Amino acid sequence: MIAEIGHFCLILALIVAALQVALPLYGAKAEKPGLMGFADQAARIQFALLAASFACLTYTFLISDFSVKLAASHSHTTKPFLYKISGVWGNHEGSILLWTLMLGLYGFLFSVFTKSLPAALRARTLAIQAMLAVGFIGFILFTSNPFERLFPTPMDGLGLNPILQDPGLAIHPPLLYMGYVGYSLAFSMAVAALLSGKIDKAWAKALKPWSLLSWSFLTLGIAMGSLWAYYELGWGGWWMWDPVENVSFMPWLIGTALLHSIMVMERRQNLAHWTVLLAITAFSLSLIGTFIVRSGVLVSVHAFAVDPERGVFILALLLLATGGALSLYAMRAKTLVQRAEFDQVSREGGLVLNNLLLATATATVFLGTFYPLIMDAVTGDKISVGKPYFDLTFAPIMAVLIIFMGAAPLLRWQKDSLSTLKKFLLLSGLGALAIMALTYIFGRSILGGFGLALAAYLAYGALKAFRKKGPLSSLPRQAKYHLMSFTLAHLGVAVLTAGAVTMSVWADDTIGRVKPGESLEVAGYTFTLTDVTGGETRNYSFRRGEVSVSKGGREIKTLQTEQRFYPVREMITTEAGFRFSPTATLFAGLGEGTPEDGYILRANYHPAVIWIWIGALLMSIAGFLSLIGMRSPAKRPVRESELVTST
Repeated sequence: MIAEIGHFCLILALIVAALQVALPLYGAKAEKPGLMGFADQAARIQFALLAASFACLTYTFLISDFSVKLAASHSHTTKPFLYKISGVWGNHEGSILLWTLMLGLYGFLFSVFTKSLPAALRARTLAIQAMLAVGFIGFILFTSNPFERLFPTPMDGLGLNPILQDPGLAIHPPLLYMGYVGYSLAFSMAVAALLSGKIDKAWAKALKPWSLLSWSFLTLGIAMGSLWAYYELGWGGWWMWDPVENVSFMPWLIGTALLHSIMVMERRQNLAHWTVLLAITAFSLSLIGTFIVRSGVLVSVHAFAVDPERGVFILALLLLATGGALSLYAMRAKTLVQRAEFDQVSREGGLVLNNLLLATATATVFLGTFYPLIMDAVTGDKISVGKPYFDLTFAPIMAVLIIFMGAAPLLRWQKDSLSTLKKFLLLSGLGALAIMALTYIFGRSILGGFGLALAAYLAYGALKAFRKKGPLSSLPRQAKYHLMSFTLAHLGVAVLTAGAVTMSVWADDTIGRVKPGESLEVAGYTFTLTDVTGGETRNYSFRRGEVSVSKGGREIKTLQTEQRFYPVREMITTEAGFRFSPTATLFAGLGEGTPEDGYILRANYHPAVIWIWIGALLMSIAGFLSLIGMRSPAKRPVRESELVTST
């Protein structure tokens, strides 16, 4: 009965979403306040119905109702409570329902918290948001019903994929979707503004918190996914340029450019074209990511489905949404507001250049991700584009971007001179040379020295811009939070860059077959396999290796690494043992073997890898900090006559 209630709530949500599209759009055109106001109520009802549907699905997993096919396929009575919950979205049907729930959540939040926009613009925004919901709810009901019954009912379920049985995977998808799906609201606001023909500072100011919220959650989601892949999949890498990793990274790059574009538009009434186009592109790339993991065009640990029919449905949604928005943009592009002029050497000029570099970096990742898929579809050739390609293309673009990131905040708005940067460039140049020289002397790497010099340069630029504004106590509340957010975000990029460079250049690893009592040597550390024992839990059986790590005869830590066998799925996984520290992470993984022949042991030395995730965390905190600073007393709605018309 619970499953039928959840299914019924989905049907009602589809009906409400359809009404939320039609009535507010008509009301905005006919200037009928009652119909425009209906958008707010419909958005709240739609979210409530989606939340009820998702709660019903979750309940079937918690009580192990295996008459529901999805629960039978992705849960088991022996699963821990946490994995019963994460099993709800550890599959295609449940994850797309979570995706749609987030879509409804953003519509609900917009209806509650965005009151300053004109009624017509708000109504159109919620109508476009509902239009997306109609597509996704329809996709669920007609191709991916999570409440499908199974008869006869099995005694037990098949269990969740063992790779997904990890606390990180219980957190990663909701965080990622809060970021991914958040750009739907930026998309809806952009399309609504194009329909209204009015784009100005007020619109940019209303768009900013939602873009910040999406960007902050997406940063957290990507970082959590990277951390999970590092310790769970056993490869010891923090980023592998997997296609599904890339399709989450591309919206982040464009979302970063969108934030900078909003900053210029809010401050200087400029870059309306950039802002609208980036808002459309960010969500379009999110849809592309959704298509990739559900279409069967690739095989990945991240992929949810291999059903081409489902992929065609999402591809149609992608083409309709993106094609429609870009067509509308093409018709209105000449009429968009374009106000204040600015010199190339100015803060606006620096931000525009940053956006161009971010867009180029996105195009580079897009090409590296989709070229193999296109070649496979057209010629049948199987090619691989991996780390060497991205090292040669993406890394140089980001190096140039960091150079401009460090200098642009020190320039004045509208017009400035390069002489403003003379002292900064001189000091940072001398510092960079010193870092590169020291790194070459002690680390024997020119490339590593250049990367660390870039990180130090960016941190110096952020701190200098912070000091330039004067003491925090003298600034208004919003300016104070904005400055702290900017500084923390740029410091986060610097910390991440330093961690990534150090890890990439000086990491070391080895693999060998050892018996208990034998050792492997890595970067001056001795990894000794001291014991191998077996056992079992309610969920799996395991073989556990105890690995003692020492350096210079002094024992540092004993790592525990396991090979686990999940009988329900008949799968084997490797759980690595770690010793995380600010300076270096030590990593050991136990593989196949016998007491007589020895066991495969992998030993890794990863310097500064933890700073990669600390840097990402700082960036995310910066976004949330900026949101806190934007809180202010409710303001009266802006009248239509007060907006700058684009015609």
